[in-house]
Amino acid sequence: MSAVTNPADDANEEEIVRVHVWDGLVRTTHWVIAISIFVLSVTGIEIGHPVIEVPGRAGQHFVMGTVRVVHFYTAIAFTLAVLSRIAWMFFGKRHARWKEFIPVEPERRAGFLPMLAFYLFARKKPLPTVGHNPLAAAAYVIVFGLYLVMIVTGLAMYSVDAPGAPIAFMRVFLPVFRGITGARWLHHVTMWLLLGFFIHHLYSAILTAVVERNGTLDSIFTGDKWVSRELAARDARNSS
Repeated sequence: MSAVTNPADDANEEEIVRVHVWDGLVRTTHWVIAISIFVLSVTGIEIGHPVIEVPGRAGQHFVMGTVRVVHFYTAIAFTLAVLSRIAWMFFGKRHARWKEFIPVEPERRAGFLPMLAFYLFARKKPLPTVGHNPLAAAAYVIVFGLYLVMIVTGLAMYSVDAPGAPIAFMRVFLPVFRGITGARWLHHVTMWLLLGFFIHHLYSAILTAVVERNGTLDSIFTGDKWVSRELAARDARNSS
């Protein structure tokens, strides 16, 4: 853990330190999920509302078949990444665990209103945190719920086209969605909700990075953030 003079506050000369926050699995699953959502959205829109037109019979170019294959294998990568990340909430280090997302600790719950005020521009600075801030972390619980909706509806729809496949049992969920039409509608709506979250997520990350200048955006590549020595020490005590 190295220390430098804080470039964000020349007047105060506050000492900051580098803290390793996000481990390799957290960073890897983050990027696999992000890239998968983009690929799944593009291929999913093409499957639902084809825009690629090529001359000749379908069997001669296999465009839609290729799109569906890409969609299917990307969905596998997405599913494995989501399930791995959920499992890591129980086996990973402190900032990767479920208590970061579900506010069981009073200190985490107390951070809701300050962060909401910051996002609404009623507070100049965000609540200093090492990992996820309490409001963002709670929002990720909803996002992971949307991930699971995408996985279950996608597998339920695919089970209709693959009756002999191991996932055929997923057809039991179709009555819950009122048939394949309902599953397709929910799958489509959830996709747009996730794309909306992506826009908000990027905006929030840039906002906090610009204000705090603590390496928030860099951290998803390096795993490291820059925080005050006092905050780092307090976080270390809470981790023990």
